[in-house]
Amino acid sequence: MQRKFKGLILAVALATAVGGVAAQDFVFNWNPRTGDTWVDTRLTDINQYGYRYRDPFIDEMVRYQGAPRDLVSDLLINKRWAPGDVYYACAIARAAGRPCREVVNEWEDDHGQGWGVIAKRMGIKPGSAQFHALKRGIVPTYDRWGRPVVIDADLRKDFPNRGHDHKSKAGKASKAVKTDHGHGKAAKAVKSGRSTGKANKGKSADKSKGGKGNGKP
Repeated sequence: MQRKFKGLILAVALATAVGGVAAQDFVFNWNPRTGDTWVDTRLTDINQYGYRYRDPFIDEMVRYQGAPRDLVSDLLINKRWAPGDVYYACAIARAAGRPCREVVNEWEDDHGQGWGVIAKRMGIKPGSAQFHALKRGIVPTYDRWGRPVVIDADLRKDFPNRGHDHKSKAGKASKAVKTDHGHGKAAKAVKSGRSTGKANKGKSADKSKGGKGNGKP
């Protein structure tokens, strides 16, 4: 009985420790302020993914954002950066054609006004083509992680087949109607052909009768 009680205490202690780690505060208070609500929401979700799946997250930053592996690992493990901040720093750097370390330094020196201000300093203004490309790049990242992502109105032109099931169904229904119309025309054509056939048969019969008449003395 005493052993079971000690085991229960140990289990509770471990659960508390894990919960404490999961709920730890990042070095910077989490408040991305990118200037886009959709991006802010995605970065918050990236925090959860990057924390739970560190290795795939780091691989993504290295392979697709061109960030040095040692830098990303240092930011996550030693400096306790939020994964969302790491992602956005590297994504901005890639979009602006600058080293990720440069953007990291900018954020560490002056992050009080959010990522929107940092992005502007790097030449990426909200509403610009560069910002749109930065935003659009989040979607294939989610795809590589096998993580569901909801597309907002701003990205519908880039990803027309996502989040539009009702349109797809409408398209299928429309196609079905057109197909039915096609069958109607075909049926009409067949019916017309039958009528023509009857008419031709009648003409042949008349011709045949006429032949017989001409053959009579």
